[in-house]
Parts: sequence; structure tokens; C-alpha cells
Amino acid sequence: MNARRRAAIVGVAESAVGETPHLTVLSQQAIASRAALAEAGLRRADVDALFVAGNWSWAPALALAEYLGLQPRYLDGTNIGGSSFEAHLGHAAAAIEAGLIDVALIAYGSTQRSDRSRNAPRPATLGEQFERPFGLPLPVGAYALAANRYLHQYGVRGEQLAEVAVSAREWARLNPDAYHRNPLTVDDVLASPMICEPLHKLDCCLVTDGGGAVVVAAEDRWTDVATRPVVVLGYGETTTHHTIANMPDLTVTGAAQSGSAALAMAGVTRDNIDLLEIYDSFTITVLLTLESLGFCKPGEGGEFVSGGRTAPGGSLPMNTNGGGLSYTHPGMYGIFLLIEATRQLRHDYTDPRRQVPDADLALVHGTGGVLSSTATVVLGRG
Repeated sequence: MNARRRAAIVGVAESAVGETPHLTVLSQQAIASRAALAEAGLRRADVDALFVAGNWSWAPALALAEYLGLQPRYLDGTNIGGSSFEAHLGHAAAAIEAGLIDVALIAYGSTQRSDRSRNAPRPATLGEQFERPFGLPLPVGAYALAANRYLHQYGVRGEQLAEVAVSAREWARLNPDAYHRNPLTVDDVLASPMICEPLHKLDCCLVTDGGGAVVVAAEDRWTDVATRPVVVLGYGETTTHHTIANMPDLTVTGAAQSGSAALAMAGVTRDNIDLLEIYDSFTITVLLTLESLGFCKPGEGGEFVSGGRTAPGGSLPMNTNGGGLSYTHPGMYGIFLLIEATRQLRHDYTDPRRQVPDADLALVHGTGGVLSSTATVVLGRG
């Protein structure tokens, strides 16, 4: 990454999150994109690369380019679920390093709550023919399968899974835009309805609308931007399977590969990381990811998150906007991980309870599909 031009995030923004029946997917993307470019002090004419993911169109990158009045010379429609946007950032950094582009726009939008499309019936894919017809609800059933295996193998308790949700809620209580801000306890999580054993309702992510955008620029453009650049230091991505029946090990995710690659490229260790933004589609996702990333040993994730370690004031802050469990989750959450990490590294927050003190390095990790794809990024304060 240091041999040629470096890349940095120079602007971030969300559209309205929660329930937005007055907005379309395109309008959400446009609102967020316009705000992110304005924050960066750049114009649409500066954008020469567009990165988009989503299932709402046969060609979402083409549709958004037309809607925004862009004719980019570089398009990337990589769609690997919630990890798409961490992958997009890595791809944009590589294209910038290679001299192919100067300014990239990454965008996402979803109306899944307003149009009630989250669990809309659809035919089984080729691989799902061995799962869906036999009653496995997706995606929650796949994550429940992994959770059951993990709890059985390591003796981890539901109370320890619940700690992930409680920590996220403590951060959400400091975020005025979070969907859920009321206090939450471990007992509350365990008392919530069972959705798919062993996952309760409050072990599961929100179902919301929302959109986000990230602007990435080459270092020779940093003097043109209005914000402090957040530098892309390292990244990695991988996939291990598509359907949960083909996951090599239900307790180990691809984070073991993508995380190690990102840290090695950045030239830092886990001990150097000041905050984590970890995809939290379900509480089990976080424990498996922390272990696969190497922040704790296999089976130790439950103990690792106990005692408020990842909550406000803890030694390793995580999901500092409330995460997909309490802030927002519009189908693919990965772009919001990048937005929050950027704001933390720029030291944007005036509330000392919400701002991670002296935050210089962040690890951002996206998970897509049913623990299928992973993409990890290490970001540094420029």
C-alpha cells in the first residue's frame, strides 16, 4: 500500500435510517452520496469510480450512475452481502494505488422495512435445494446452526451471547440516531422471544431502511478535501462457502484469512488496534468473528466480551454507534461500519462518552451471506 499512491476515506454520510416509506433505494443513495461529497468538499464531477451493492436492480451501479448524472470510468458491482463495502474499499484502494482512479464513491440503500421485503418468499437457489425445502429458515437458521455447534463445542452460555447485544445497546444509548436506545440487560435478551434456537429476538439484528455513502480519494487529492483523511492501511477478503451446509467449520469464519491479511498489509498487530467495528448480524456473528480474527482463542469469545470490555469505557470499544443490533440494519450493514470508524478516527464526537479517546487505528470487518464472505480493513488516522 505504501509503494505507490495511498487511499483514504475523505467523506461519509447516511441517509435517513429507520423506516422511510417516503424514500426509494435510489433516493437514499443519492441523499447519502450528495452529503458525503459535500463533507469532503468534492463535486460529482470529481468522481471517476462508482461502487454499489444491492439486490434491488439487475445493474445497480448503472442505475445509480444514471440517477446521479455520473459517467464513471471505473465500476464495481461486487455483491457479497454485508461485507461488500469493505471489499469495495479494498478494491478502490487497489485501483487508486494502480493509478486507475482518483476519487471513488461507494454507496448503498435499502427499503427492506418499508416494503416488507426482508423475508419475502423466493425460490431456493441451486445450493439451497438441500436446506430450504427441509425447513431451514434463512438467514437466521444458518446462524442458529452455527451458534448451536459453538455453544455445544465450547460450553459457551446464552448469557455470554447476550453480552454482545447489551454492549451494543450501551453504545446506541449515546447515539441520537439509533433505532433502539432504551436500556437493555442480559435478562432482557434472554427473556425476548426465541426466534431460532438458541437465538432470541434480541440476539438478532434490526430490520430497517437506510442508506450510506463513503468517498475515497488518492493522496494527491487530499489537499483538495475539507476533512481529515482516514487512510486505508490494509485489507483482505475471502469466502469459504455459499450455503451453510458447505461451511468447512461452523465455528471458524473467513476472518481468520482476511483479518490476518489486512493486519499484515497494515504492518500492525491486534494490540495496536484502538477500536473494532465488527459486523453484528447476530450475537453469534461477533463471537465467531472475534475468535477468527485472533483477538481471543477459540471458545473464549464469551468471556472476552463479558464485563463490559467492548462497551463504553471498556478496554476494546466495539460497534460504537450501536451496531446492527441497536443502531440500524438495512439488509447490508457493512457500509455503516466504515462510516462509524471514520468518524471515530477523525475524533468527530464531542461527547467524551461516545468518542473513543486517542483513537488512531481501527479494524473494520464485514461478514456476508451466512458467515460466507468476509472482508477486513485496517484504517488509520491521517
